[in-house]
Amino acid sequence: MAKGYSHIVIGSGSAGGVIAARLSEDSANHVLVLEAGPMDRSLYELRMPAALAIPLESERFNWAYHSEPEPHLDGRQVYYPRGRVVGGSSSINGMVHLRGNPLDYEGWATREGLEEWSYAHCLPYFRKLESSAHGGEFRGDDGPIKVTIPECSNPLFEAFLEAGQQAGHTYTADVNGYRQEGVFRMERSTHNGRRSSVAHCYLHPARKSGRIDLKVKVRVTRILFDGLRAIGVEYIEQGNVKQAFAEVEVVLSAGAINSPQLLKLSGIGPRDELAGHGIDTIQHLPGVGENLQDHLDYLVQYHCLKPVSFYSATTPLGKLRTGAEWLFLRRGVGASNIWETGSFFRTHDGVDFPNMQHHFAPIAVSYDGLEKIEGHGFQFHISQMRPRSTGWVRLASNDPMAAPKLRFNHLSNADDRQEIRDAVAMTREFAAQQAFDEFRGAEIAPGLDAVSDAALDAFGRAKGETSHHPSCTCAMGQGDMSVVDGQGRVHGMEGLRVVDASIMPTIVSANINIPTIMMAEKIADHLRGRKALTPQHTEFYRNKMA
Repeated sequence: MAKGYSHIVIGSGSAGGVIAARLSEDSANHVLVLEAGPMDRSLYELRMPAALAIPLESERFNWAYHSEPEPHLDGRQVYYPRGRVVGGSSSINGMVHLRGNPLDYEGWATREGLEEWSYAHCLPYFRKLESSAHGGEFRGDDGPIKVTIPECSNPLFEAFLEAGQQAGHTYTADVNGYRQEGVFRMERSTHNGRRSSVAHCYLHPARKSGRIDLKVKVRVTRILFDGLRAIGVEYIEQGNVKQAFAEVEVVLSAGAINSPQLLKLSGIGPRDELAGHGIDTIQHLPGVGENLQDHLDYLVQYHCLKPVSFYSATTPLGKLRTGAEWLFLRRGVGASNIWETGSFFRTHDGVDFPNMQHHFAPIAVSYDGLEKIEGHGFQFHISQMRPRSTGWVRLASNDPMAAPKLRFNHLSNADDRQEIRDAVAMTREFAAQQAFDEFRGAEIAPGLDAVSDAALDAFGRAKGETSHHPSCTCAMGQGDMSVVDGQGRVHGMEGLRVVDASIMPTIVSANINIPTIMMAEKIADHLRGRKALTPQHTEFYRNKMA
């Protein structure tokens, strides 16, 4: 007889690790956490902030997905790394600590009918999850995720902040506080020079209670049902098919790609797609796997006239010096996640709140480190915050070991393409300011010849890449294409929730890790039968020109 649990959590990542930790606080609960990847053990790959590209380049801790040929990106198959390790993507991500704009959540409440997801309802949970030095009514000071405010000691970071203000952008002292819009120091989820992953901050401390069983390197193949009630899961461990049962609920926290895949393999999703793979439909939900959203990433790169960039840390001697300084002192370039400054901006006055984001890096290199410019340089990452282009996650077969098919349809919308053109022009204006004069060399990308709309569009098709923020494939809401309600409960089912970035109804205007943790904290209270935290009605910045 298989061992019974109160809850089974599928996935140990940014949502699953939080859910399991909070459930374990109740002595009546015994939680089974199933993780496809290995334990988050490493000397530096998962610990050193500056080493973030290493797990993105390999499959050791990474699902290493590729999209289907993207029709508006020259038919390229875009690489999509996702965390396959304890801690999920929080163990391999860029550690950027951002919440999104308050109006993202106001939109969820008004457009989607999710009244309990207004900013006032979310703010207490943002505060609950963090320990920030900022203080004040917007910030938390005793939460699990430790937050670092970077020193920005490299002169290129200071140039970025000054140039932004010269270009007319406001400096915002706390991007997660009253005002998001402007140039800012990019907070990161690190502490004492080390990554603050969900595994490190939530899951491992909670395991000391003895109320969490964590299994690694296991593959969940399907959710088990008694009628319309989820009662457990089937999984493969060391080649053996096993089952586990949950007395209360099964919580699916496998991420925006794997969660819809597993729902479909279990008979929940679009009836025609399931039938095409020989899967009996338990619950017809056409929205499962649809509405896939992400922030496309563009690089505007420049040579640097002075040898002050992080390039020196990438040479053999530089790597040795950087590694030793981090290993013994937990400081230096190794303690940086590279992006210590950024901005949120609007491409025209009629936009309600920032539709574009900059991550600024004092080095010229692709996000995953695979394309590096030799020599000193710097770059602006441009990310489109609320793309209109959406995609899908669909089954390749009924084999649970087969990777699903992904298509993001980046740049399929003409307005998306125009926003990117406008953002490139504004970024060039940003880089042309006096603060960059002593550093700014020739433009590397898109390049001086990329001026016309056609040339900029061609550059985007050839070089656009992901910001690693897939979301929205099991969207919350009440409409025909929604998958879960405002508490993550799958429509028409009992004992089954989805809690991860897939349940965002629309993507938020920032990196999605911290919003995902916030959502898990909020739904954890529902799971535990606890009263929700009192909404905090706090004034925040609104653009008067929109």
